[in-house]
Amino acid sequence: MSGFASFRDFYPYYLTEHSDRNCRRMHFVGSTLVVLVVLLAIVTGRLAWLWLTPVAGYGFAWLGHFVFEKNRPATFSHPLYSLLGDWVMYWQILRGKVRI
Repeated sequence: MSGFASFRDFYPYYLTEHSDRNCRRMHFVGSTLVVLVVLLAIVTGRLAWLWLTPVAGYGFAWLGHFVFEKNRPATFSHPLYSLLGDWVMYWQILRGKVRI
């Protein structure tokens, strides 16, 4: 995989790595759990809950890649762009621009 000059260049590639609907669903579940865990930590004041955010987020996403998409997550080669891509895709799913 070659380098990307910007996130704008990376995101179309990111979407091709998430062509399987079940993989996108797994990402959506993981990201939703991340939001819920963060809210739980804030509401309860128990910041120790935050250790679950990478487990929930990456766990579901990586499961989606290895089981459904059959590819290597971009997290390993482009961690920051990949994290940003997760949240852009999540927002686009919520807005109906990306289907799950």
